Amino acid sequence: MDGNGRGGRWSLVIPLKRLAVAKSRLTDAAGDGLRPGLALAFAQDTVAAATACPGVGDVVVVTDDPLAGTELTGLGARVVPDVPAAGLNAALAYGARIARERRPGGAVAALNADLPALRTGDLTRVLAAAAAFPRAFLADAGGIGTTFLSAAPGCELAPAFGGRSRARHRASGAAEIVVAEVDSVRRDVDTGEDLRAALALGVGFRTAALTEGLLIPE
Repeated sequence: MDGNGRGGRWSLVIPLKRLAVAKSRLTDAAGDGLRPGLALAFAQDTVAAATACPGVGDVVVVTDDPLAGTELTGLGARVVPDVPAAGLNAALAYGARIARERRPGGAVAALNADLPALRTGDLTRVLAAAAAFPRAFLADAGGIGTTFLSAAPGCELAPAFGGRSRARHRASGAAEIVVAEVDSVRRDVDTGEDLRAALALGVGFRTAALTEGLLIPE
């Protein structure tokens, strides 16, 4: 199997909450005034890097936020409403079904929307590693959660994100991807500490512009 997944290029599914309630744990670091803008910037930088990846043929964003929908459509994503309205994993499963209606012969993967340091080359390496398995996942930087989950054609995505999702995805039979130096795909941002780590890696220009001069409390 090649790095584009079985049967063709990848479809990526990216879920995004309404900006007004997204990234609530960043309030202490950025305040409620900046937090929605940061959530959007994270998603924009994530989508921009994902759509630039040669192995990606389709990026489906599942969100009910009208501003985010407009901005991410402008970056090349296909935005669909969160029809199930039943939480993160239901949104991901729905997005995977939508992606497969258009690209039934391609592999599908779920990707976090809060990866502002995402590098296209790192994502390409993760996709190539994932293509060797029916289902595969990448643990987050903390080693507890998950930032990426893939499924080959004919396999259900079966997402189990949230909290200790690394253990749940492993228990579900998904293979854990072990690829060196793909920190940008693992560095999701929920807290001020996460944001400092992402900034140290180097974030996309939208996140960089919003965080310029921002003093993040320890």
